[in-house]
Amino acid sequence: MAEAFARLHGGDAVEAFSSGSRPSGRVNPKAVAAMKEIGYDLTTHTSKGLDGFNGQVFDAAVTMGCGDGCPLVLAERRVDWQIPDPKGLPPDRFNEVRDLIERKVKELLATL
Repeated sequence: MAEAFARLHGGDAVEAFSSGSRPSGRVNPKAVAAMKEIGYDLTTHTSKGLDGFNGQVFDAAVTMGCGDGCPLVLAERRVDWQIPDPKGLPPDRFNEVRDLIERKVKELLATL
């Protein structure tokens, strides 16, 4: 969802990528549904691991409370948002996390 919001709010000025330390191989259906509610088609995204970014340098790398330092990802700036994993949450709580991610993305974009 963070990648989607970065693309939505950053436009052509931002290249955004998301990945995880333990990708499942598919985007969480709850995330697809939550983003569909606000008009974004998340089915065009894929679940990716960190290995694909090994050695690539980024302006910013963001973790979401997982405690994973993303050692393979080189970044000028590192940010940890301490966002709860919404995977097991009911839809209303999942959407609260979605909205929190959107706010955090907007705040980060304003500082880049």
